[in-house]
Amino acid sequence: MDTIDRIIVLLNERNLSQKDLTDHLEIKKSVFSAWKVGKSHSYKKYIKKIADFLNTTPSYLMGWDDEASALAAAIREDPSIIGFKKKENDGVDAEPIKSNIDAVFTDNIRMIPLYNSVSAGLGATAQDEIVDFIPLRIRSDYEAAETICIRVKGDSMSPKIDDGDIIQVQKISSVDSGSIAVVLLDGDEGLVKKVEYGKDWIELHSFNPYYPVRRFEGAEVLRLQVVGLVKKIIKDV
Repeated sequence: MDTIDRIIVLLNERNLSQKDLTDHLEIKKSVFSAWKVGKSHSYKKYIKKIADFLNTTPSYLMGWDDEASALAAAIREDPSIIGFKKKENDGVDAEPIKSNIDAVFTDNIRMIPLYNSVSAGLGATAQDEIVDFIPLRIRSDYEAAETICIRVKGDSMSPKIDDGDIIQVQKISSVDSGSIAVVLLDGDEGLVKKVEYGKDWIELHSFNPYYPVRRFEGAEVLRLQVVGLVKKIIKDV
């Protein structure tokens, strides 16, 4: 059962119509029709709002828990498996993706949402839209709920974080000085920077020497909002 099937089943169970949902989302009925026939997957950016409306979770609607269980079972059979190829309708294909790593942990595998939402360079705007899901080994339900992944754009944090790398981020509102963090500037410009604190200032540092340090002093520090701590960097090889 795919995401739209789950949504329709829950609508019926709760005596709600598809129009009730589209009105709640403030979208046209034709958009929902496109979701039903697979012509659009834009429902992903509404998934949290849909889940709240139907009194369920994004994990249930998207099948993340099912996919994580399937992946864990597959890994127990073959530890070299690290994922599945995706179908166009967001299902799981039978063909696994394998790794040449000998040891792979098989427990506590969670499907973590991936966003294209924060740039490591300058001038990018943070956007709240899930583009994919990544299997990660995370021990607790709480930690999993507070974890997201972000595909980085830009080279200001190179060579540690390159353009296209994925960062695993713990959603948190404060970090220690010297930490690499996801920061919002003026509420919408998303940055990945090393954060340094002083008595009345905050500095954002890049690893790439071509990008200057950005210092915010006095009342200017209120322009910055820490939204996450970078816990891990995932690179393609």
